[in-house]
Amino acid sequence: MITLQNIQATEKFATVIGEVAKAGDNLVLTGELGAGKTTLTKGIAQGLGIEQTIKSPTYTIIREYMNGRLPLFHMDVYRIESGAWDLGLDEYFEGDGLCVVEWGNQLEDALPLDYLELIIEKDDADENKRKLTLKAFGTQAEDFKKRIAEKWGQ
Repeated sequence: MITLQNIQATEKFATVIGEVAKAGDNLVLTGELGAGKTTLTKGIAQGLGIEQTIKSPTYTIIREYMNGRLPLFHMDVYRIESGAWDLGLDEYFEGDGLCVVEWGNQLEDALPLDYLELIIEKDDADENKRKLTLKAFGTQAEDFKKRIAEKWGQ
């Protein structure tokens, strides 16, 4: 578990994720509303060298940012109740960029076979503090997790 004391530390950690990401990496962000999923994605974009404003794709489901070191495919599947297979997300998951999926646990069987889940928990005593847990599902995700940990210094 990684404890981040404030929003600046959260952004710094997210930047590390962007810096070490490789084409085909998939990151699923899990956490309650307001936990910081979009904040993390903004930091990841910075780490990828993306200078565009990152907006939550709650209503568009996916936003593509192509002007960084790698393409960033930012997805928010909160509003998806069924039929995730029909969205063609697998083409993104198997593509040449980094996929960051907010609320990805709702995809169930439509999740990629290989992904890293980042679970974000708010601290009850300090609204700016976050606790993060990384869970790898697959060999590429395990490698992604290792690159993050090495760069972060854990």
